[in-house]
Formats: sequence, structure tokens, C-alpha cells
Amino acid sequence: MTRGCGRWGGNVLPLFGGLLLAQSCGCSASQSAEARSAQAGKRDDPARGDGARCEFKGRVDREVSESVGTGALQPSIRRVFRIVGEGEQRRRILICREVDTNLDGVKDLVRRYNEQGEAVEEQADSNYDGRLDTWIRFSKGRIAQVDIDLNGDDSPDETRYYVHGKLSRVQRDTNHDGKPDIWEIYAAGHLERMGVDVDHDGRVDRWNRDEVSAHQPPAAEGKASADEAEGADGQAKAGAGAADDDAGESGASPGDEASH
Repeated sequence: MTRGCGRWGGNVLPLFGGLLLAQSCGCSASQSAEARSAQAGKRDDPARGDGARCEFKGRVDREVSESVGTGALQPSIRRVFRIVGEGEQRRRILICREVDTNLDGVKDLVRRYNEQGEAVEEQADSNYDGRLDTWIRFSKGRIAQVDIDLNGDDSPDETRYYVHGKLSRVQRDTNHDGKPDIWEIYAAGHLERMGVDVDHDGRVDRWNRDEVSAHQPPAAEGKASADEAEGADGQAKAGAGAADDDAGESGASPGDEASH
């Protein structure tokens, strides 16, 4: 899911790799100081704020809790609770949590919950450019669908569907025309076949199968429609991979299993 020094496991190696490269190229100490100064300016820019997306400002029925995540020197995790009931019946319900996963002072991941405390949706800025590019949908607290914007146009270029904790289907828009042109069908979490729309007319031109499934007959003669390709596994349903509520506190996202 990451691009460049992205989130969810993609930022550690590029960071250390960059340091080694800088040393081997003889980068000066002043350059490192300038880089640190620029990063600090990014964090402290009051116009940018901290990227808050949870709704709590000016709300008397909200309570906010700030905490410091692993490796952070300042609060990097914010939990927003809704206050219900009065007196002895008064209680808090977690409705939103946002995390600064790369510790630059700006929240880049937000997850929302329903009244039962189950995750409903998650949004993330995986490449830290200030724009959301990943959307995760949950059903009964489990990942069901992941949409990913790969070219920064605010429109998903890849959609992943999960069933029973396993990747079931992926559709990709490789030419960014708003329509999928590659369909991947998975069985037991493994790629079974892939349909490709070569001329981008919305219909599958060929099916590519892996060695395990090569002996199976083709899905249909001639060109199959995109709807038929999707129908091979049906629509994605709820009930995919459980997400750890506190995974984000260590700088990782609960959507790890759905990321690139």
C-alpha cells in the first residue's frame, strides 16, 4: 500500500537506507541540519494543524484522551469518546481514534467505531502528502473492503475484497480511466486466475491462470464481461481479517493485512 517511505512497514528500511546512502555520498552535517529544520517546520506549521479528522471541537458530549505512542516524544494518539447517560449511568463510548504513525506531528490515520465499539471505517494518508489515499471498510469489526488511490486523484485505482479472513477478489484500474481492467480471483487466499481487459472496453479479453488451476477449463468462450468476472466470487461480504484496535499505537495500521 505504501509508496516511497510509506506507512505500515515501509518507512523503516527507507529511513535507514537513506542514512547509509547519505553517509556514503559524503552529505554534509549542514544538509542534515537543514532537513531536520524543514521537518520541524512541517510539524509546527499552525496553518496545517495536526490533521485532526475526529469530530470533537465544540462538542460538550465528547471527551478526548491523548496518549504517547511507542517512540513518540509528544502525544501521537487521540481517542474521542461520546458521553452518554447521566449520574451513575454516565459512560464513555469510543467513537473515533486517530494516530500520527510517522511521528511528524500530523495525524495520518483515523478510525471510526459504532455504538458497539466495532470498527466501521478507516482512512489513511499512507505517503504523508496530506491527502487521504486509503479507505478501509469494516463489517462487524472486521476488514471487508480496501480502496487505494495510487495516483493522487482521490479516486480508488485498486479495490480489495475479503471474505472469511482471506483475500477474495481484487480489481485494478491500471490506466486510471475510472474503470477496472484487471480482475484477480483468489481461492483460499491464493491467486487462482486473473482476467485482463486489453483494449479497455470493460470486458475481459483473456484469463491467466496459475499452474495449480491451469487444468481447469476457461470461465467462458470469447470475451467475458467485467460483471461476470466479479460474479465469479460474488460480492465481497463482511467477515474478513480481524483488526487489532491498538495496532496503530506502535505505528502500524490495523489494515496491514490489506496493504501492499
